Amino acid sequence: MNSARTPETDQQLTPLTEPADGLTGVVDTPQALTETVMAFAAASGPVAVDAERASGYRYGQSAYLVQLRREGAGTALIDPQALPDLSELSTAIGTAEWVLHAANQDLPCLAEVGMRPAALFDTELGARLLGYERVGLATMVAEELGLELAKEHSAADWSTRPLPEDWLRYAALDVEVLVDLRAKLAAELADAGKLEWAEQEFEAVRTAPPAPPRPDPWRRTSGSHQVRDGLGLAIVRELWTTRDAQARAADIAPGRVLTDAAIVAAAIARPDTMPELGRLPGFRTKNAARRLRTWFEAVQRAKSLDPSDYPSRRAPASDALPPPKAWRDRNPEGAERLVVVRSTVRTLAEELHLPQENLLTPEYQRRLAWSPPRRISAESVAESLQSLGARDWQIEQVADALSHQLLHAAP
Repeated sequence: MNSARTPETDQQLTPLTEPADGLTGVVDTPQALTETVMAFAAASGPVAVDAERASGYRYGQSAYLVQLRREGAGTALIDPQALPDLSELSTAIGTAEWVLHAANQDLPCLAEVGMRPAALFDTELGARLLGYERVGLATMVAEELGLELAKEHSAADWSTRPLPEDWLRYAALDVEVLVDLRAKLAAELADAGKLEWAEQEFEAVRTAPPAPPRPDPWRRTSGSHQVRDGLGLAIVRELWTTRDAQARAADIAPGRVLTDAAIVAAAIARPDTMPELGRLPGFRTKNAARRLRTWFEAVQRAKSLDPSDYPSRRAPASDALPPPKAWRDRNPEGAERLVVVRSTVRTLAEELHLPQENLLTPEYQRRLAWSPPRRISAESVAESLQSLGARDWQIEQVADALSHQLLHAAP
């Protein structure tokens, strides 16, 4: 049974090309911000919010444009680089609901500038709970509102100054449609009996703590699985750490300073001279070549280490579970339970017309299979899932079926 909902393909769409109130200028002075704060405080209703980052161009995930729209206040396009503290605006909005699309992507960068919602509606997450297969904003606006929303600037370098007028128009249109989209999806969620589920999911996104820093982040270098010895891993670690410092200082995305493939190539080749390093793939680009001495010194530092200081091939101990492909050797009973858990959740998700990862987070599925309650029952499974962070609605939908299937599958 296919639980996905797909958009109509023959629907006549109305192109959305100009903001309803015209294109306003960018708010980038304290005086303009004060006027915006007053306007949004005096307005009413939910607030459509979006943020544009410079992913792939700049080092971090900071916002380079914040867009808001509220009935009675119109649309505001704010430069958070010129105005890094927008907490007054957040206060002015008060307890009003924020409407975002894929809120988990934007909330961290909005929090950096002092903006935190008191209530949230996530149109992408709402669409997922309704079983839509394609949940991009342009697709949902077409499906629900019959409007054609251009997306040609979604991957632009939003740190560009001044921002081109067509980019600003695109940014303004993104928030112009959100409140209407929210109304349509809320009605569908209510009709499907899923509105309370959605509200629990939105609150979980709103209150989610920041992700903890990863231990040994250099180990996530793409392709590093090809490096199989301590010295090679030491070179990966030293080059990754050096690249990170260079990228942070220059405010450039690390991959634009030096690619992961270049790091791995150096770790495998272990060049003895700077010209040797410079001939390796990935070291001939402008950003890499101008820092060639820096990279060579990093390789030399790694090669000068005592072998006892090489990083181990095995990552530091953590509470992370091994990949499922390793379960047959590490926890064969858990591997069998994982098949049962995944199959049960998949079947329930199809019946409920939503993706299985939204019915129960894959990590929770793995945790339950790896270490189930000592005595399986609906109550004990519910307690385990609750301790992992599952929402009440999820537990209500899956606990009985999972406990039954796990008991049936027990040796």
